[in-house]
Amino acid sequence: MATKFTPLHDRILVRRVEEAETTRGGIIIPDSAKDKPQEGEVISVGKGKSNDEGKVFPLEVKEGDRVLFGKDAGTEIKIDGEDCVIMREEEVLGVLKGAGKEKEREHAAAGRR
Repeated sequence: MATKFTPLHDRILVRRVEEAETTRGGIIIPDSAKDKPQEGEVISVGKGKSNDEGKVFPLEVKEGDRVLFGKDAGTEIKIDGEDCVIMREEEVLGVLKGAGKEKEREHAAAGRR
């Protein structure tokens, strides 16, 4: 992503993570049957939420985190031809720890077969 985008306040920019095109049993899932992924990687975050006195509370999620979010969360936007979602931090359901490394191991193991 060449363009630098910084969300305002308590918003975050998320790139959806594509799901596998085959199931564990080897069944190929066509694009028309797939739902939008509800998992993504945080690309950039705003400064945080501020209260009435102007005190800023930093966000808990940070760049590089893998997050889960609802189907209708945020607003879909396109930056440099890449589909992204901008949403408030409160729309994030949770942060996945170690998810990226696990997926990399699965792809590496599949390549060795």
